[in-house]
Amino acid sequence: MVEPQQKTDVIRPTDDDARTLAQSLLTQATYGAIGVMDPTTQTPMVTRIALATGPDGAPVTLISDLSQHTRALRDNPACSLLLGEPGDKGDPLTHPRLTLQCRAAFVAQNTPEHAALRTRYLNQRPKARLYIDFADFRFVTFDIIEAFLNGGFGKAYTLAKADIIARAG
Repeated sequence: MVEPQQKTDVIRPTDDDARTLAQSLLTQATYGAIGVMDPTTQTPMVTRIALATGPDGAPVTLISDLSQHTRALRDNPACSLLLGEPGDKGDPLTHPRLTLQCRAAFVAQNTPEHAALRTRYLNQRPKARLYIDFADFRFVTFDIIEAFLNGGFGKAYTLAKADIIARAG
């Protein structure tokens, strides 16, 4: 007779090392994968976007109205961001990565918030100067709802917004 497996909680208690690693993954990310729900097919869609951090330390991007993920975010602002890349060596699953569950918000052009984001974004992503002022480009900020850190094999954590944003800026 096979004994039923005991359910084991694999999520570790959040500690300062996890917070520091999560914050590092956020502040060092120049891009990430964004997951949205396609409004036409109602199925998930994932694409790569450029990232920076806003004055509050939360993720921000600059995206075109012409992109499919922009249309998806306008229809449903719930989204997910995946940050962190595998290193040059070893199993990709042993490298840290951070998943953020978020709500996206579009920033209106010609507002003080837009101007502040423009300056900050260009400080972090100077190559965006080529297209930042195109009429179809918009800033999108991401309000973190919850975060999941995989710090490597056997190092899983659930983090709150305050665990990540409190150290950003």
